[in-house]
Parts: sequence; C-alpha cells; structure tokens
Amino acid sequence: MPLRSAGSGKVSRDPVHHPLFARCYARVSVSAETRLGMAGVRRRLLAGLSGRVIEIGAGNGLNFAHYPGAVSEVVAIEPERGLRKLAVEAALRSGVPVDVVPGTAEALPVKSEAFDAVVVSLVLCSVRDVPRALGEVRRVLRPGGEVRFFEHGRGGGRAMTFTQRALDRTLWPPLSGGCHLARDPIGALRAAGFELGPYRRVSMPETGPRLPTSYCVLGTAWRPPAGEP
Repeated sequence: MPLRSAGSGKVSRDPVHHPLFARCYARVSVSAETRLGMAGVRRRLLAGLSGRVIEIGAGNGLNFAHYPGAVSEVVAIEPERGLRKLAVEAALRSGVPVDVVPGTAEALPVKSEAFDAVVVSLVLCSVRDVPRALGEVRRVLRPGGEVRFFEHGRGGGRAMTFTQRALDRTLWPPLSGGCHLARDPIGALRAAGFELGPYRRVSMPETGPRLPTSYCVLGTAWRPPAGEP
C-alpha cells in the first residue's frame, strides 16, 4: 500500500530545515545534470533496478526520471520541506510510480524487509548518524536485496584530506545543509554489515581542478541473504 504523499497532508515539524541551502541546491543540481554529467551518473546508478525501491534523501527528485520501467514503485524519503515539494512535482512527471514522503534516514517510516533495493545518492554526507542510518537501510531491505549508492567523501591525498577535515570542523556543514566532506561511505557500508559489490571511484567534475567535493564513489552493496550475519 503506497505511503502518504508529502502533498496530501500537513507536516507539523520538519526534522531538517535548511531553506536557503535547499534553494541553492535545487538550482545547482539542475545545472549539474548536463554541466557535470550527473544525468549519466544517475542512469548508471539506477540501471537494472526492479521491484519496490526506497530512495533515501531524494532531494528535488532528479533521480526519478532515470528509474527503469521494471521498478514497480519508488518510495522517496526527503526530510527538507522545500526539496520535498520539488520532489513531489518531479514524481508527477516520472514514468514509474513515486510516492514522496517526509522522514529521516535514521528513522525510516516504512516496514522492515519491504523493499528489493535501496538507493542512497549524495545523502550519507549529511545524515546526522551514519551507522544508525545504514542500520535502517539494512532493516527495510529484504535479505539479499541491493543498495545502489553514489556518494562523495574523503580523497585526494594527505593535503586534500586535511583540508576536508578542517572544513568539516568549521564552515562547511552549516553552509551546506549539514554536509561533511571527509566521510568514508565504503568503510561505513562495510561496518554496517553489507557485502560490497562492484564499485568505482568517480571524480566530479571529471576534468578540471579537484575540489574537496570531487571524490565520489559509485557502486552496489548487498544485504546478506537470510541466515548469514
């Protein structure tokens, strides 16, 4: 049974409230679809998915246009009200059924083992509690189900890592909606008990100077089948 859409009722209080960042992100992300090649990354991220999918931190819904027709339903979780409104509009244009709902990664408002796949795209950098969020990913994913991820994190050698950590301790999170630059998404997935599938390092942008946000990873992980730890 589909969850309630964000547009079908009032949300009394949002757990995440970054209206200025949300407006900036909405503009920059649309530009990045062509300028940085993000549309191609989204297609690779979602290719081959099927069944019921939950997308965590859906933002303004730019992934929705790239879900393959074999996906029967997408439940898209977005805690920020301004981005959620844009995601609802994007859901109406999607070729697959998308239900946009409020919620946080650390407390997903869905039943356990209800989804065939989980999509996390540029979200682990900004969740408040990464282990708890990935514990929720594991809870809602059926045994043997897959995680598709595209995340940025630490990279670029000692000097760049020092810069990323310094920014994380000072200006970057308050200016960027809680984003952190020096997290390790691959290490976090392993620590949460997922089996890593194929993944590759990606630089964004692919050419030009390397920025603290440039070091990304695109890949797949799996919840172990029933009976495995």
